[in-house]
Amino acid sequence: MSAEPLLEETLIKRSQQKRRTSPLNYKERLFVLTKSSLSYYDGRAEKKFRRGSIQLSCIRCVEVVKDVGGINPCQYKYPFQVVHESNTLYVFTPSQDSRSVWVQRIKEEIRDNREILTKFHPQFWCEGAWLCCRQEEKQAPGCEEYNLFGDASRKPLPPIPAEEDKDGRRWPILPPEVDDEDGDATDDVVVALYDFPGSESHDLQLVQGGEYIIVERCDVNWYKARNQHGEEGYIPSNYVTEKKSGNLAQFAWYSKHVNRNKAEELLRKEDKEGAFIVRESSTQGTYTVSLYTKSVGGKGGAAIKHYRIRETRGSPKQFYLAGKHVFDSIAELITYHQHNAAGLVARLRYPVGKQDKSAPSTAGFSYEKWEINPSDLTFMKELGSGQVGVVRLGMWRAQHKVAIKAIKHGAMYEEDFIEEAKVMMKLSHPKLVQLYGVCSQQQPIYIITEFMEHGCLLDFLRRRRGSISPASLLSICLDVCEGMRHLESNSFIHRDLVSSHTVSYNFCKSLTVFSKSPSFVVQGARNCLVNDSLVVKVSDFGMARYVLDDQYTSSSGSKFPVKWSPPEVLNFCRHSSKSDVWSYGVLMWEAFTEGRMPFEQNNNREVVTLVTTGHRLSRPKLAPAAVYDIMQLCWQERPEDRPSFSQLCLMICDALESDAALAN
Repeated sequence: MSAEPLLEETLIKRSQQKRRTSPLNYKERLFVLTKSSLSYYDGRAEKKFRRGSIQLSCIRCVEVVKDVGGINPCQYKYPFQVVHESNTLYVFTPSQDSRSVWVQRIKEEIRDNREILTKFHPQFWCEGAWLCCRQEEKQAPGCEEYNLFGDASRKPLPPIPAEEDKDGRRWPILPPEVDDEDGDATDDVVVALYDFPGSESHDLQLVQGGEYIIVERCDVNWYKARNQHGEEGYIPSNYVTEKKSGNLAQFAWYSKHVNRNKAEELLRKEDKEGAFIVRESSTQGTYTVSLYTKSVGGKGGAAIKHYRIRETRGSPKQFYLAGKHVFDSIAELITYHQHNAAGLVARLRYPVGKQDKSAPSTAGFSYEKWEINPSDLTFMKELGSGQVGVVRLGMWRAQHKVAIKAIKHGAMYEEDFIEEAKVMMKLSHPKLVQLYGVCSQQQPIYIITEFMEHGCLLDFLRRRRGSISPASLLSICLDVCEGMRHLESNSFIHRDLVSSHTVSYNFCKSLTVFSKSPSFVVQGARNCLVNDSLVVKVSDFGMARYVLDDQYTSSSGSKFPVKWSPPEVLNFCRHSSKSDVWSYGVLMWEAFTEGRMPFEQNNNREVVTLVTTGHRLSRPKLAPAAVYDIMQLCWQERPEDRPSFSQLCLMICDALESDAALAN
C-alpha cells in the first residue's frame, strides 16, 4: 500500500451472486481507502494479501443499503454499497457511525467522477431479483434517485463527458484492478473431501465439506491452507478439491477411479431402485452415468444401464442424456434427472459413488515428516518375513494401522536407501503402497508403510479361486497398471538401473547374476498387495536396488525372477520400463490363472531357452481373447514394440467397457 490511507478498518464483504443458485459468502477483509482506490486485503499481523481493488474513477455510486430486515446473516448489521462499472460491492460495518464515515468520505472522493448514477437500487440484489423493485435484470435502471452529496435537497450530478487532452485524445475510464463479479476472484478455494485430524502442531484440521483457502502449494502432496477462522496449517492435497464450476470431484455422486465393472459391483451391492454413479468413461474427457433399476420395461429382474453424457456441438458447450433436456453443466444435468427420469429407466435417486469410501493415504504423516520416532510405534502381530527382515502390523500414535518392516543389519545399503526414501515418500498414488517414513536413528532401521489388510495379491487370488469373475480379474490388472503408469510417468522404473546391472559371461549356462536386484514388479503378484476395499497396489518399488544379496542362483525362480524376465534381460541384462511391461504381462497371466506359477513345469534353465526362442505362456481359460491379446502385446520380442503403461491402461479400460471384449 504505497498511497497514504484515508480510511482503514476491518469490515465484512459479501460475495457477488453470478446466478440465483449461487451461495452468498461473507468474508472479513481489511478495507483501505486512498485517493485513488478502494482496496480490501486478507490481513494478518505480519502480511497483507490484496484480494480486490476498485479504482475510485470507476465508482458510479456509494450509498447505504436500506431495509435489510432478516436477510443479513453476518455479525455486522450496517451495509453500504459501492457500484462500480456494472458490478455492486456490498460492505458491512460494525456501527451506523462507521458506515456514515465510509459513505461520506467515498462520496467526497468521487464527486468529480465522469459517470455518476442518476438512480440506484436502495436494497440488495438477492436470489435473482432486486428486493426494492423486484426487477429480475441485474443491470436494470435504479428505482430511487441518487444524491451524490448526501443532501436530499440537492439533485445528483449528471454524468460528465470524457475530457479531451491537448492532442484531442479521449481517455477511457480505467477498469477495476480485480473483477469482483465472482467475489474474491484471487482466492484459491478448495472443498475438503475427507476429514483430516492433523497429527502435528503445524497441520490444519479438515472437516469434510468445509471450504478452505490455499495459502501456498508447498509441493504436489501438501498445501498450506487457511480456514474460516484465520487458522493456517498444512493439509494433504489429495484430501481436497478445487471449488469451481465443472469440477465434479466436489459432488457425492462422482467417482473418478471407478470403472464399469466396479460401478456394477457397487450398484448391485446397494440394490436400490435408482442407485447411480457418475464416473469417467473410457474415452478421456467424457463421463458415464451408471444406473440401477429393479424393473426393466415393467418386468421383474434387476439391470444396470450405462448412459454416456453427451455434449452439444458449438459454443457454449452443453450437456445432455436425453436430447430434449440440455444443460449448461453436468451438475445441473444430474440435479434435473434426480427429479425426472426423462428418458432414463429410472430417475437418479441414490448416489453411491462415495459411500463407505475411506480416506486415501497421505505422503507421510505430515509435511516433510519422513523421520518417524520409534516411540510413536506400537508393534503388533508378525505379518511375514522376507529377504531383508521381518514385517509386523503396528500402530502409529494409536491412530493409523501401519506395516513396520525391520531391516536386518547388513541387509541393505542403508545410507543410500534413506536418502532415496525421501524421494520415494513423495510418490503418492491410489494404486501405490504408500511409504510413510523411516526410523533411521537406531538399529534395526524400520520402514513404515501403508498396511494392506489382505496381503499379497498372489495369496489373495489363490484363496478366492473360482469366485472372481473375469471382469474383476481385469479390474485387478487395471489397478496394478495404473500404479505402474504413475511410476513410469515419474521416470522411477528404470532410473539408475541400466548401468548398475552386470551379467555373467554365459547366463544361460550358469544362471548366476552378480547385480543389485532388477526392477520391482518383475516378481509379479508377489509384489502387489490388496487392501480392505479390495484395491490392488504396487509395493516395494525402488527398495530392491539397495538389497545386499548379489548372487541369484535359485533354480526355482524364488530369487532371480527368470520366469518374469524378457529376452533382453535374460540375454544382456538390459532393463527399461519396457522390460517391466513384459513382467506386467506375466502378472496378468497370474491373475487369470488365479495364482498359478508361470512355466510351472519348467526350471529356470528351460525357461530361458523357451523365452529366447520365441515361446510364450498359453492363454488362460478365464482370459477372454481380447485380454490375451493384451498379454501378447506385452510379450513382443523387441522392447520398442511393447506398449507403454499409459497405452495398456487405455486398452484395459476399453475392454472393461465392452461386453464383447469380456466374452470368453
